[in-house]
Amino acid sequence: MNRRPVFLITVLCFGFAFFYIPILSMMVYSFNGSRLATVWGGFSTKWYVSLWTNKQVIAALLLSLKIALVSATMATILGTMAGFALARFTKFRGRFVFSGLVTAPLIMPEVITGISMLMMFILLADWTGWPGQRGFTTVTLAHITFSMVFVTTIVQARLGQADRAIEEAAMDLGSRPWQVLRDVTLPTAFPAILSGWLLAFTISLDDVVITSFTTGPGSTTLPLLIWSKVKLGVTPDINALATITVVVVGIGVALAGWILNRAEKRKLLEERMAFRSNE
Repeated sequence: MNRRPVFLITVLCFGFAFFYIPILSMMVYSFNGSRLATVWGGFSTKWYVSLWTNKQVIAALLLSLKIALVSATMATILGTMAGFALARFTKFRGRFVFSGLVTAPLIMPEVITGISMLMMFILLADWTGWPGQRGFTTVTLAHITFSMVFVTTIVQARLGQADRAIEEAAMDLGSRPWQVLRDVTLPTAFPAILSGWLLAFTISLDDVVITSFTTGPGSTTLPLLIWSKVKLGVTPDINALATITVVVVGIGVALAGWILNRAEKRKLLEERMAFRSNE
């Protein structure tokens, strides 16, 4: 019986080491003073300083953030509505087709999605003259298309587990449907909505395949810029840029976890207070 926990802990340690030792080594070598990424030339922060003066990196970062913010917000709105429809309206004509269309990008290879979006934009440009060129708008629309699937899945799962008796009780007490949606349904689904937004933002921020099909000259996102630089060899400035990304994402995940944990504790406290008041 004692061997089993030792074996599980050993496997767990090897798993964490496999995933995180390369990331830690990359972060260490981002402070390398040498231009060779794998040869230690002393501690230096010059690569972080050079990033702030690199206009190409700054422009790509701002474009990626703008695309991620817009696409994540729109995907969250559309995905929340789709998840609500699938969770609350279990029987309507075309539900099976609607569910299949919503979840299709989730199982479809990104290459197929990218080619499909590219062909659609080319045909639209031939028929209507829009888009005149591929860039921010086309990339954002493509990111909304495949990232809203994740929001829909998360919101649908959250609403499917929620107790509908609370909504029915609010209706019995005189609340109108829009009031129930505002005061009961949306607060219940808020953790899932926030998680979906964060996931959509992250997916949009680090996408390479679909972006490469739907972007054009002058609209290079940060992942595409990193990919083009890595082709010529990994340099310490790429390590520095990746380290900053890891730190920012880690802070965001920790902050989101803290917010969700706080919201869950508040919900449990309110349920206990309501239960005690009814006794």
